[in-house]
Amino acid sequence: MKILCVAEKPSIAKEVANILGGGRVSVRNSKNKYIKNYDFKFAFPDRGLCDVTMTSVVGHITNLDFPPQYQWGKCAAERLFTAEIITKVTKQDVFDNIATEARTSDKLMIWTDCDREGEFIGQEIFDAARKGNNRILLSDVWRSKFSHLERNHILRAAKSPIALDTRAASAVACRMELDFRVGTSFTRLLTDSLKSSSIIDKKEIASYGTCQFPTLGFVVDRYKRVKSFKSEPFWYIEPVLRKENKRTVFNWVKGRLFDRLYVLLMYERCLKHEHGEVTDLKTNPTTNYRPLPLTTVELQKDCARFFKMSAKATLEAAEKLYNRGFVSYPRTETDKYPPTMDFKGLFEKQKQDPRWGTYSETLLKNGHEQPRNGSHDDHAHPAIHPVNYVSIDSLASANEKKVYEYVVRRFLACCSKDAKGMLTSATLKCGEEFFTASGLMVTERNYLDIYTYKKWESSKSLPNFQMGEKVKVSSGLMQEGKTSPPQLMTEPELIALMDANGIGTDATIAEHIDKILSRKYVTKVKKGKVDYIEPSPLGIGLIEGFEKMEFNGISLSKPFLRKALENLLQDICNGSKTKPQVVEEMKKVYHDAYGVCSQKVSLLISECRAATRSNTM
Repeated sequence: MKILCVAEKPSIAKEVANILGGGRVSVRNSKNKYIKNYDFKFAFPDRGLCDVTMTSVVGHITNLDFPPQYQWGKCAAERLFTAEIITKVTKQDVFDNIATEARTSDKLMIWTDCDREGEFIGQEIFDAARKGNNRILLSDVWRSKFSHLERNHILRAAKSPIALDTRAASAVACRMELDFRVGTSFTRLLTDSLKSSSIIDKKEIASYGTCQFPTLGFVVDRYKRVKSFKSEPFWYIEPVLRKENKRTVFNWVKGRLFDRLYVLLMYERCLKHEHGEVTDLKTNPTTNYRPLPLTTVELQKDCARFFKMSAKATLEAAEKLYNRGFVSYPRTETDKYPPTMDFKGLFEKQKQDPRWGTYSETLLKNGHEQPRNGSHDDHAHPAIHPVNYVSIDSLASANEKKVYEYVVRRFLACCSKDAKGMLTSATLKCGEEFFTASGLMVTERNYLDIYTYKKWESSKSLPNFQMGEKVKVSSGLMQEGKTSPPQLMTEPELIALMDANGIGTDATIAEHIDKILSRKYVTKVKKGKVDYIEPSPLGIGLIEGFEKMEFNGISLSKPFLRKALENLLQDICNGSKTKPQVVEEMKKVYHDAYGVCSQKVSLLISECRAATRSNTM
């Protein structure tokens, strides 16, 4: 029996072929310089020893397009909502290689990433194989389920295949069609209108995307709140005590108030009392919890926060580490580890490292904690974790070094004890007002010793107060301050907002941020040590223009419409709706919105001009 195996990337095909072939693999070239065909033998359950060819694609091999009569300038953009769509082979040499190899094959085994996109690419591979051999039916397709390239994991995936998830593939096809129709039609409308008004240059494109614009909307909304902020003065009382040569500042339990006369009255009453009374004194244990297992979104947020890496750069580095078998699949929503995970085996691999090897060996010898479980599970991949050891000094890319070290340290921290401390708090009564002060003593650092990215330090300890003690107030001040404006959007905040509102997936969030940067709808600005994302005048004008149009209860710049689509895509995956049903339902919503936009495009142009003028004043 002949089995054709197809992976999503050439690097995955090479690794899997070497594992399944046990090192006895012959290699043939294909017409694509990046893709090789690996021939070997492997014993599949119930099939015996089979001849196997392992090859790959390089991502998607087809794309959507409109027929020639619907190309830009040849028809009204509105016609794209009902126009015929054709599927074009965009990587003909890759497509032909699969078709050729399938001619003599009896079974097809898909080795794409185990997510919705991977299921759709699997469908593309099946279509290419059918082109070369129409005897291969869907019942002849095996689907491997794997999340990393550790040898035993790959062997188990080969011996226990599942079926290709055609519903998930249909959901992706649905999303692709809607994004293509909506994005192309609105992009043509926006671009033609803004070019004719000389707002953008002739070579520029003003693109629209159903995820792109809600992403831009988050940035513009924050920018508007920063610009419209008006600072207000506030007042508070701050008594200071000196005891045991320690200066202790107490905080007013009422916080900061905006009524100066009221605070002044309370302050004068406090001044009548030279001494305050300690009315409450507590020392309680406190815990700083170890992190949850790592998801894609958390990886992107933390790398932006700790290393100033963009979401796109983070994923690129993680993908390279995954393709070389060093970390598990980096696109996951799961924040828990499977019960079958071999923690000791992973500790064993990491104990050779000069940076964290001793810590890993301690976990191996003394036992590890059961990692905390989060509430998310995409049922496709476990939380991100190291799979094999590599010395970070041997990695060529600085980003790969940072990401690998972070993934290892995070994993080891998840398996460690929580940090412990003692929190002491004192309450002081001065007249009729109450004030508090606290001090922290860290008693057990535990996971903080390996997770160096997080700080939890002992604060200045409190004097040895006694319950009911009368303490002289050395100074009591009425302080004044002003409210501070919110900060501009940071990339970690934007990633968190997109994730919470269902804009993009853990795998595509980085692409949407990169798109609004490349379109110059936003720019990155550095203030101090922090990188912020700020909208350009064009970005502001586009969002302002869309927000001033009345779209019959929907918004093209808010996340709600895209989130509704994501829910419908899940319905396709569950089998409660079909792709044609969802396409028609959402197509009507966007078509109606297009009609409003085309009628009121002058409003959009006006807002773009106004934003540009205000930026130059």
